[in-house]
Amino acid sequence: MLEAGEIVAIRVVVAGKVQGVGFRFFVSGLARDLGITGSVKNLNDGTVEVKAYASKGTVELMVEQLRHGPPRSFVSDVDVVWLPKQTEVDRPVNFTILR
Repeated sequence: MLEAGEIVAIRVVVAGKVQGVGFRFFVSGLARDLGITGSVKNLNDGTVEVKAYASKGTVELMVEQLRHGPPRSFVSDVDVVWLPKQTEVDRPVNFTILR
């Protein structure tokens, strides 16, 4: 059971028209606005991977926004994997756009 304010970690793979449409910058801005740490990167298969660290409610809010994406994108699938409990050492301190 999660305690109030406990940090969780997720890995999300977003499929559709999500590369070349500003999707990573959309995710980065969303993470900044929500106070989420982690990373976003394009994968070779045309999908985008997001790793996010925040409270459960906050990452769930992010996932809902990922289902819509920025205006020029089209999201066809969002695959969410909840990662094992994180320690302070495991968590990034900011949100990064990776290549």
